[in-house]
Amino acid sequence: MPSRNSSRTRSHNGGIDKLDFDSQRRASSTLGESGRSSPNGLLRDDESFFEDVVDGVIERDRRKMRRMVIKYISFACSILSCLCAGSVTAYSVYGHLFLSRLRYTQSQVNLVAIAAGTCTYVLGTVVGYLCDRYSPRPVSLASAFLNCFGYLLAAFTYRKGPPVARGGEGWPVGVMIFAFVMIGTGTICMYMSALSTSAKNFGRSKYKGLAIALPVASLGLSGLWQSQVGSKLLCEPGPAGGKGDVDVFRFFGFLAGTLAGAGLIGSFGLRVVDEEEMIEEAVEELERSGLLEESSFFQRSVLHDGNGYGTLDRPFTAEEEQARQEEAAAKNQDEEEDRKKTWLLNAETRLFLTDPTMWFFMAGFFLATGPCEAFINNFGTMLDTIYPPPSSVPSSNSASTNVSIFAATSTLARLLLGGLSDVFAPTSPMPSVRRPASSSSSSSIFSEPSKQFTISRLTLLLTTTTFLTISFVLLASPLLSTKPMLFPLITAFLGTGYGALFSLTPIIVSVVWGVQNFGTNWGIMATVPAAGAAVWGGVYSAVYEKNAGEDELCWGRGCFETTAWAWVACGVVTMALWVWAWRGRGGWKARHIAV
Repeated sequence: MPSRNSSRTRSHNGGIDKLDFDSQRRASSTLGESGRSSPNGLLRDDESFFEDVVDGVIERDRRKMRRMVIKYISFACSILSCLCAGSVTAYSVYGHLFLSRLRYTQSQVNLVAIAAGTCTYVLGTVVGYLCDRYSPRPVSLASAFLNCFGYLLAAFTYRKGPPVARGGEGWPVGVMIFAFVMIGTGTICMYMSALSTSAKNFGRSKYKGLAIALPVASLGLSGLWQSQVGSKLLCEPGPAGGKGDVDVFRFFGFLAGTLAGAGLIGSFGLRVVDEEEMIEEAVEELERSGLLEESSFFQRSVLHDGNGYGTLDRPFTAEEEQARQEEAAAKNQDEEEDRKKTWLLNAETRLFLTDPTMWFFMAGFFLATGPCEAFINNFGTMLDTIYPPPSSVPSSNSASTNVSIFAATSTLARLLLGGLSDVFAPTSPMPSVRRPASSSSSSSIFSEPSKQFTISRLTLLLTTTTFLTISFVLLASPLLSTKPMLFPLITAFLGTGYGALFSLTPIIVSVVWGVQNFGTNWGIMATVPAAGAAVWGGVYSAVYEKNAGEDELCWGRGCFETTAWAWVACGVVTMALWVWAWRGRGGWKARHIAV
């Protein structure tokens, strides 16, 4: 073994080596190829090892930072998409002009709104399925084309004037209905692609409530700012140089361009981060829960071995064989991931649909949202009925003012309740809880950490549903006829309840049934407002037309009193159904689900 003097001599001749002067380090020997020991061999191995560790840590941090950047860029795109997607909520700003200028009947005005609402909700399951199975980006791209085409067609239909059947020269009302079918489809595509991306990226975060509430709140804001742009900037000249009604043609053109741009941005920016890892964890959780029997997915046999690609006329070289095996392994891995994802999402859908509490929860959602949707589509005509001629609706109680009040209160409720649900709601260490309805035994993996003070999300939801019921009582009472300025208060109460419904309901869905299949699950749940809007919109129109005069216009509280009392009953039944899903037999509390 060379002496320290010889090592020091080499250091002076060839430069100072690391650790040459470490008198405490004992020279360790390694055998070289010649069989002699090498004093610095272990040191070089140590240096190489630690360099690899450092490089690995740096690369891991880079990947983590890249994922975080992508996640928050996707979140920003989700907010932008939802800030534009809720254009149909501004329908009351121009809906009454369809009645007066296009000479549509009240049923036809409602039919146009119902067409958009039906597509917005009924197609939620299909659109959510596409977001889960593929990705949100192509869905966002489709929304750009659908919204642009729909609003341009609606703009030119409006410009043509009343249809021939109503004494004009315009296009049939069916063209307007078709335009709003496109708009409704584009709306749900933009909304679901944005919400699904946000829910999956932040579903395992402790701020998942706020991550869902912010896009939902942005959806409410879209109606606010778009109605203000229409009534303040894109309006017709009014009497004495003031501002008149919204210029519908210009407003529709503005919406076409805005929504097309938002959809295109989302088609590039909406990305789900670490989806493969999320699927792996969900599969392990399903296996660990014991809720599923052995699946054929895990028992399938290999149909082709490594040599199952046919025969060639010549033997493979070593390099060709290695490349061929690597290609086959990559292909098998991709097929494995696709099969695993399909199996998982099918299992999640089956668990969702076979859970009895889901049906109670969805029934309540139907009864609560249907009257809200009917009110949103018709409060423009409601305002006209409580101001019979020769009086007119004051600007402080106009349709655009009430749209703004509704959007503002709805948005505040979504933001506030989403944040409160994160801070005060009971939590579970697992991102989702999948316990059978028949099970009531506790388990450590489903136990929730104790908090000094908690407020259940159901408590928040039931409280805000009470606001809905109060608003319907005020709408049905004789007090509104003598004090029509109560209408903004009714709008504020209803906006608060409506915002809570669409903020807390998707959060509860993600907590109870997980985020892996969130697009499909929430899409199924979101179909019921369409049915509710169709039912209660039809009831409202029937009551209105029954009390209308020869000119097909109705005046007074009788135009909607019966409908409003029916909405009060819906609110009461809704709360009863949700209490049963939460605390009834086999409910979430009995199954130790922290909602």
